[in-house]
Amino acid sequence: MPLTLKFLGGVGTVTGSKHLLRGPGISVMVDCGLFQGFKQLRLRNWAPFPVKPQEIETIVLTHAHLDHSGYIPRLVKQGFQGQVLSTPATHDLCKILLRDSGHILEKDAEFANRHGFSKHKPALPLYTQADAEASLNRFADVPFDTEHRLGESGSVTFLRAGHILGAAVARITAGGQTIVFSGDLGRSNTATMLDPAAVRQADYLVLESTYGNRLHEPRDPEDALAQIIGDTAARGGSVIIPSFAVGRTQSLLLHLSRLKSAGRIPNIPVFLDSPMATSASELFCHHLADQRLTAAECREACAVAHYVRDVEESKNLDTNPMPKVIVSASGMATGGRVVHHLKRYAPDRRSTILFAGFQAGGTRGDAMTKGAETVKIHGQHIPVRAQIENLHMLSAHADADEIMAWLANFQQPPKTTFITHGEPAASDALRQRIEEELGWTCHVPEQGEEIAL
Repeated sequence: MPLTLKFLGGVGTVTGSKHLLRGPGISVMVDCGLFQGFKQLRLRNWAPFPVKPQEIETIVLTHAHLDHSGYIPRLVKQGFQGQVLSTPATHDLCKILLRDSGHILEKDAEFANRHGFSKHKPALPLYTQADAEASLNRFADVPFDTEHRLGESGSVTFLRAGHILGAAVARITAGGQTIVFSGDLGRSNTATMLDPAAVRQADYLVLESTYGNRLHEPRDPEDALAQIIGDTAARGGSVIIPSFAVGRTQSLLLHLSRLKSAGRIPNIPVFLDSPMATSASELFCHHLADQRLTAAECREACAVAHYVRDVEESKNLDTNPMPKVIVSASGMATGGRVVHHLKRYAPDRRSTILFAGFQAGGTRGDAMTKGAETVKIHGQHIPVRAQIENLHMLSAHADADEIMAWLANFQQPPKTTFITHGEPAASDALRQRIEEELGWTCHVPEQGEEIAL
């Protein structure tokens, strides 16, 4: 049986990352993410899994974001019985994210049933909070830069990816070959995260391409935040920031803390309205070795916001007319408390909806940043009259130039570089650039494609 790599997600899209590596004595899936965005993608979460979960021995998890981890409870529910290997920080974050995901899925189904806007009778959650709890029992920690055995003769080593707390590049050896999975590559010289580790060699490389056809704006994020918040407050409006609970929120709190300390933004209250982001921010200060900030800097950043703990307090934010900044999950406005704030503030011309990075196709964030006049929330079409902004420079993903700079560390070309985790235009642009500038052999795989290595 040859060593094969099968692409079960994260191809042609930035969600649902799943790469199955099988061969003599090894059956490993790298990442196990939820499909998000367009309905035809989300329906894949409900489809029968194309491989018997019992046949997968191990999940190697590069980082905690749900597009990489969020399908794990579903796979465990369907019969996966192996271990989930991750870095300690990723494990800690998954305790927050997966539990919260199960809770949100249950609440969304309950809300749909109560208000009757689901086509399914009854609407059911993809998995529950109890399913998430059960999946967490499968996790085992693997520290960075430590080789860990896989199957009969393989191994995995996690190297820093710099994307979010605990994020890793996974280097797997199997069948006498080395396969490197980039996971989500972070940026160099960011305010919070350590730089991605240099990789010198791989027989095969699986490379993300989220920003494969784009460059981040060079503008200082604090300058942009100061102007947007100042202008909005002067109009008497509020700034609503849909933010990824892990990574982006902590960066935003740091920038807001610095702006307030310097007197560069009006003295209006900042609310962090996301239980998951609150927990992740507290956890951020417990993993100091995985990021740049000192304990004092962490505490100062976290102290800039008032933490909204319960639903009633969250609802009160939408009835209080004073100018404010609300940071709330989720980052693409697909769920969570932020959608309730959008119902209130998207129709308000004085306010600003401020996104903070990549918006996948089919999400509310994508629609709003592309100029949608209405968005559908809880079965209602909500008019969008607020100012819409997106600060791409806050993205935790390397842009095209930064990806190319990371590839320059390789001492020789991989046999094949598989371009994944990007929308079609981004993946193909990066493929073309790598082929032309580096002379490497590249391939953009399709959903379900299996390749012998």
